[in-house]
Amino acid sequence: MYGDGVFRTLKMRAGKPLWWEDHYRKLKHDCTVLDLLCPEPVQLLGEINALVREWPDCVVKIIVTRGEGTRGYAPPAIASSTRIVTVSPLPDYAQHSNNGAVLRWCKLRLSRQPALAGIKHLNRLENILARKEWNDSDIAEGLLCDDTGAVIGGTMTNVFTLRDGCLYTPDLSQSGIEGVARLRVLRAAKMHEIETKIQRLAASDVLSADAVFLSNSIVGIWHVAQLDDRQWHPSGWTEQLRHWIDETD
Repeated sequence: MYGDGVFRTLKMRAGKPLWWEDHYRKLKHDCTVLDLLCPEPVQLLGEINALVREWPDCVVKIIVTRGEGTRGYAPPAIASSTRIVTVSPLPDYAQHSNNGAVLRWCKLRLSRQPALAGIKHLNRLENILARKEWNDSDIAEGLLCDDTGAVIGGTMTNVFTLRDGCLYTPDLSQSGIEGVARLRVLRAAKMHEIETKIQRLAASDVLSADAVFLSNSIVGIWHVAQLDDRQWHPSGWTEQLRHWIDETD
């Protein structure tokens, strides 16, 4: 009822969970931040395998909540975490993957809360309200800023910009989600000696970039084709990043 929990969303390919070690490590980290008991990896993998026998290519969602409690905000003194594992079909993102993603700016401004920044907690009301701002299927994603005007990411993605061969991504110490795909891009860039910078990005930094990319565990990497009146042509970076994030295990 109160969003007191965390979740992970990951892709299954041929019955195998992609990037499992990173996803479980992040799940355990987020549980620790909220003082939740994280399920053991063997237990989760067993439940996932049982669910996906007829769904070798699908989306798996893992939810961990604090567990049962009484009315009110005070958590129980002793709580046993509840876990929920679900599967759903892979969404069809071919249009945006092949042609590039068309973006818009969201009117909603994200709040800043360092205690929750970076974790994938269950209270995603801001993202829901932001996503309600458009219903045009040609628009793949909306970019969100915080109340200071700093670009944080998309409603469901992390954002990267490219300038002079350097990859930039927003500082998420005050707001936003540190996605596993983002982690893998940063790791891959380091392995391939590509300079990266995590810092505050303004809207003007995005619009003036040489290229813009979005990432998450389901879409992988999207090249951004248009935002406002600014357009970007495809580059070799898109396929390179897609390849790199799959080779860092």
